[in-house]
Amino acid sequence: SMSVTIRNDNKSLPYLAQAWLEDDKGNKVNDPLVVLPPVQRVEPGTASQVKIQSTPAIDKLPTDRESIYYFNLREIPPRTNKPNTMQIALQTRVKLFWRPKSIVATEDDYANPWQKKLELKDKGNTYEVVNPTPYYVTVVDAAASRSGASVKGFTPIMIAPKSTELLPAGSKLAMGAKPVLTYVNDFGGRPKLVFSCASSVCKVSEHFNKE
Repeated sequence: SMSVTIRNDNKSLPYLAQAWLEDDKGNKVNDPLVVLPPVQRVEPGTASQVKIQSTPAIDKLPTDRESIYYFNLREIPPRTNKPNTMQIALQTRVKLFWRPKSIVATEDDYANPWQKKLELKDKGNTYEVVNPTPYYVTVVDAAASRSGASVKGFTPIMIAPKSTELLPAGSKLAMGAKPVLTYVNDFGGRPKLVFSCASSVCKVSEHFNKE
């Protein structure tokens, strides 16, 4: 289990905090992970905690790759007595990865990141990103060089373990002979992968943690 700290920064009004989990299809779930409590009152200027806990069904998840869920937290403001008032409730949605013991990252894994195993395959006017690893990989940018401008129209993608995803149409020409992808690592950093292409496959030739 793990705990998430939440805080009500309003100095005069209490808020309700509603929390839940969704699977990768957007369905609410209570197995194999559950959020406790699902609803709680947070007094003005105080903090509280939400606990994310596994259930016995956690043993049914794949042991050779990560699984993904989404943690949701919605604030519910108190009802106002003022007429003609619009109230806004904000909701935060955060990726939650379940990483089984068999693939827990070591210091060696971080020193030689698994993201370097990504490949690009020629798919006409774009590339297909191949992820052979047991981890989810989120790619947030694509360019033709380390310091080059982002590919026009590029939107971040997340490649599931041992699967593939297509980059936006037209990416191949915009990325040039040495494509560069930027990904998000376990620590929130954004390292860059420089690829070298031969025939219809591009493999990582350089890895940069910082500019």
